[in-house]
Order: sequence, then structure tokens, then C-alpha cells
Amino acid sequence: MTDYLKKYGYAPDMEKINMSLSMIASNLDKLISTEVLKDCFSMMDLTSLKSQDTPASIEKLVSKVNSFKDTYKDWPLPASVCVFSNFASVVSSKRNDPELHTTCVSACFPTSQSFLEVKVRECELAVENGADEIDIVLALNSFLAGDCDAAFGEIAAVRKAIDAAAAAKGRTVVLKVILETGLLVTPEKIAAASFLAMEAGADFIKTSTGKVEVNATPTAAYIMCECIAKYYAGTGRKVGFKPAGGMSSAQDAVCYYAIVSSVLGKEWLNKKLFRFGVSRMANNLLSAVEQETVTFF
Repeated sequence: MTDYLKKYGYAPDMEKINMSLSMIASNLDKLISTEVLKDCFSMMDLTSLKSQDTPASIEKLVSKVNSFKDTYKDWPLPASVCVFSNFASVVSSKRNDPELHTTCVSACFPTSQSFLEVKVRECELAVENGADEIDIVLALNSFLAGDCDAAFGEIAAVRKAIDAAAAAKGRTVVLKVILETGLLVTPEKIAAASFLAMEAGADFIKTSTGKVEVNATPTAAYIMCECIAKYYAGTGRKVGFKPAGGMSSAQDAVCYYAIVSSVLGKEWLNKKLFRFGVSRMANNLLSAVEQETVTFF
């Protein structure tokens, strides 16, 4: 794992990171504005990942997004609707605007505990059924055992498979890799996983599934963004960042927005390079701007 850190000349400086995060936290109230909150809304992957999800419930969610601008004309749409792979066709067939992407968590989400062939085939099926974006979980069973080559190989295999499936339909597909930072624990492991995922072909690196005890944290986000910056400096390829899990308030959104702005710069503050994985945050962003309690979603 240390090879990745040496290659990019990166070592997490926790004193500096904690100081930077303290400054961001102390300035949050000054950063909150209608423009920033609407920007955050436009970068949401509006998510439903419940055991009781049905085709009808996902169709209802998409219908709400379709009608959203009838009520909130001055607001942008979310970036995507994020669902399980088996609902890819529901989102892609029911959305009114192709700019609203279909995102699918796949490859045996949230544990990534299965055979590689099963994971790859699930991702292919999601793309074949309309997914524009695929979110997979880093194979922690390999990574935490020290087998970085196997963890890398799984991401690379998914990347190859989904690109081929999308090309067959004349499309391209975005790959997000979830590191599950709450289970990685140390800053060095978070950094190593970040570099591994990017080298293996991730278009985005994502903090969490939202299904474990510790999900997105500002510390993990800051480290991941620093790794993205180092990777970009070394390769010239921009990789996106997606915090997910444990976020709900408008202040949470602005905190991560400020981290990305501080570490990566304003050029990362768009839906091509920055996303939020959210279920509850949408209504809270609306409520903060509209100055009333909104329960649209």
C-alpha cells in the first residue's frame, strides 16, 4: 500500500488537515448562500437504496424529479437518480430529461463479497438496461488482506466490461469506486485506496456506501481530495469526488463543497467532477433556500 503513497509523493499531514478543517468549519456560515446551495442540489445523486424498493416506488421518485421544475422553476435538476441495478430500466425509461442520469450501485453492493464474474455481469446488465453511471465498492476482502493487485484487477475488469457494454449501445459510462473509508480507518489506507482506484480506472472516488457505522467524514474527504490533486498533477487526468452517507443538512453539503473548493479548486465544483450521494439532503437544501419546511422528495 505504501508504494502508492511513495509513487505520488503523498503522506497525509494530519496536523495540517485538522487545521484546514477547523478553518472551514469556522467559516461555514459565511459560505452558505442560495447560489452554493443550489449548486449542491445540482450535484446530487438522489438515492433510493431500500430493501422495500419496488418498480412502482422508483417510478414515483423519478416522476417527482420530472415534475420538480414545475414547482421550483429557478432550481436545477439533480445530477442523477441512484438505485439498485435491477431498477436501471425504470429510471432510464421514465425520466423526461436524459441530462438526469441513471446511476446504479452494482457489483454486489454494499459488501462486494461475491465472485468477480458475478460482479462484472451485474455491472454489464445495469449498463445494458440504461445505466449511465456505475457505483461499485472496492474489494475490501482483497485490499485489507494486502492483496492490492487483486483489488486493482477487479476495478479494471469492471471498467473494461462496462465500457464495452456502453460502446455496444453507442454510449459512454461513468465509473465511481466506493472506498468505504469508515472501514479503512487510517489516513494512509484511505490514501492508498484512493490512488489504487484512480489508477484502475475510476472516474470518481466515493467515500462510503452509507451502510456501515462510519460513513463520509470531512477528514476522509480532505485526504481523498488531496490524493485527487496529486493524481491530477502526476497524470493530467481529472477524477471526481463523491461523499456519501451520514450527510443530511444544508450545512453538511456546504462543508464538503468547501473542502472540494479548498483542495481542488473551483474547476471541480460541477456535476462532472463532484457529486453527493443523498437521500435526505434534497428536502433540507430546498428548505434552507425557500425558508420553509419542504418535503417534496
